[in-house]
Amino acid sequence: RLGEYEAAEVLIDLHNALELAGLTDRQCEAIRLVYFEDLTQVEAGKRMGIGQDAVFKHIDAAANKLADIYYYWAGHDEGYSTGGRING
Repeated sequence: RLGEYEAAEVLIDLHNALELAGLTDRQCEAIRLVYFEDLTQVEAGKRMGIGQDAVFKHIDAAANKLADIYYYWAGHDEGYSTGGRING
């Protein structure tokens, strides 16, 4: 049961980070399609009307914004460590 509780906490934190990160609509869409609907970047690009390279850029920018949230939380004793991230 402890593992289920910890997994739920991670999902809640991810949901909060997604809300706080200030992602664009396109970044949210790319994240949703690739990580929640399990599409490839090529398939996501077809749905979004863009190329795989643009999907990659949206995901990369979103990942950086999310990392900044977790980095902030780590610096404010919110249960995360910096893990070597140098500059946000």
